[in-house]
Formats: sequence, C-alpha cells, structure tokens
Amino acid sequence: MRGYVEVLRHYREILGIREQLKKRLLDGPGPRPDLFIGVDAPDFNLDLEAALKAQGIKTVHFVCPSIWAWRAERIDKLRRSADHVLCIFPFEPDLLAAHGIGATYVGHPLANVIPVQPDRSAARHQLGLQGEDTVIAILPGSRESEIQYLASRFFQAAKLVKNAQPAIKFIVPAIPALKNRIEQLADEAGMRADVQIVAGQSHAVLAACDVTLIASGTATLEAALFKRPMVIAYNMNWLSWQIMRRKQLQPWVGLPNILCRDFVVPELLQDAATPQALAQALLEWIDAKTSAPAKIAAVEHRFTQLHTELQRDTSQLATDAIQKILQT
Repeated sequence: MRGYVEVLRHYREILGIREQLKKRLLDGPGPRPDLFIGVDAPDFNLDLEAALKAQGIKTVHFVCPSIWAWRAERIDKLRRSADHVLCIFPFEPDLLAAHGIGATYVGHPLANVIPVQPDRSAARHQLGLQGEDTVIAILPGSRESEIQYLASRFFQAAKLVKNAQPAIKFIVPAIPALKNRIEQLADEAGMRADVQIVAGQSHAVLAACDVTLIASGTATLEAALFKRPMVIAYNMNWLSWQIMRRKQLQPWVGLPNILCRDFVVPELLQDAATPQALAQALLEWIDAKTSAPAKIAAVEHRFTQLHTELQRDTSQLATDAIQKILQT
C-alpha cells in the first residue's frame, strides 16, 4: 500500500524519467525494441507501454495490477497498454480474459525462493536466538512514509506485550537506509534495549519468529510463505486513506487474506491500529501456542496450501509466453 499524497510529492520527477525513457526507446540511439516488458509499477509503466504499443512495439506487463482489490478502472488502461500480462496469482488470467486481455499465470517468484518447510532452528541460530524463545518479529515497512506512520505504534504495542509477558523477544529486520530512524523510534518508545534491530535479514527473521506484527504489503505474503501467524496493520496520511477506502473492492487488505478469501489473520487498519489493539492481537497468537495449538496448525496448513498454489516454474513460463508474443 502507498498513499496518493506521498506519491504526488515525487510526481514531476517520475513523469520526467518516464518521458526520457519513452524518447530513448522510440527515437534512439540504436534500433527500437521488438518488445518491451514493464515490471510492476503500473502507474509508471502502463502509460509508457501504451505509447510504445501505439508505435507498433509489442508490450508485456509483468505482475497484474491489483484491479481485483482496488482501482478497478485501471482495467481499461491495462487493455490499451499491454499485449499480454504475466500474472503472479492464479485467479488473474480468467479475470483478465473476461475483459479481453490475454494473460498467463506464471506463479509467484517468492514461492520458489522461500522453502515450503522453513528451517526455524537455523534461522534462530543465525540471529542469536534460542530454540525455546518466544519471538515476535516487527516489520513496520520498507518505505520512509511507512516508518513514519507505523513504527512508533508498533513499538508502543511491543512495550505493552513486554509488560504482559517480559520473556518475549522482539526482533526487527530494518532496511539499512532506515535502520537509524527505526532505532531512534524504538528509543523514543522506551524499547531500544528490548528490541533486536538487524540490517536486512527479513527472511531469517520471519523464519525464526513465532508471530509477526507486519505492515500490509508484499511482506505479508512472505510471512505467509514462511507459515507464520501475523497481525497485519497499516496507517497512512488521512487524505490518502479516504481516497483508497472509497476505491477498495474487497473486505480484505492483506495479501494472505485476499488470496485465501477469508480473514485467516487479523487486519487492523488506520484508526483501528492502536497500540492496545495491536498488542492484544499479538498476545492472542502467543497464547494460542499453548491454549489453542489447533488454531496455529490451521493457519500453517492454509499457508502451506497457498505456497503450493503459487509455486510454478516462473522463469520458464514467462519465457514461453514472451516467445509466443514475439512470434505473433
């Protein structure tokens, strides 16, 4: 998730980059490409693809825009822009076909990177954690705006959890460029001494933890592929939230819930994402380890099924689809 207001601050710069790229592809130096592949970033790539397609260059868009979640109006732009779409979720090709857009399901690349059975012991050893530790991973996002809106309340929630269960360990995988800011926010929340903040290593952290408090986004899918219970949260600029809420098409925001078509894990968004509510949701998962292990097992089983559904030979399927487009 990313807010409109945050993006608008960089709109002129982004537009300039796109115009420069379009001019280079159409006017040289060198020959025009036979095919252009736009990777994700639909707000950047779709207009560029439309311009190239209008000049006879074949276009492929990798990663279907989340038209099934919000901003359904982008389906018309996608039809104008892309000759073919490479989809990472299995339900997307049928949805696009209904709107006259050719598409191929190629699986999700992450499903081939993350093992179906993560090695928790090895991950804990790598991070200096003990096998018997109860570990909560805190992932407040990878963008400066997410850290601004989420990190403080995540650390405040961690403090409440710590007060309730002092033995719990907390670990944060920080984007190196944001590590200092995250450390500062942890200190302001009075949690710096109680939180292990590491540079990167998000996959090791997710493999090692018992539960994660996590910002809505691709990281939630990573957590699901690691078979971890989680509490999904998000908070953003008020105006951005009002705009996005009106365009939302489904009751879920978190990718694991969208893909499972159910509230498999809790979502606490905007005003609902209070430190108290976040802490309570985390403690419910921790308590379930002993009081309701079947609840934990059910989540792990559903996420294992999801992993299998997303696991495909992505590179080969994408290559085959692109070759067919070139031959048409």
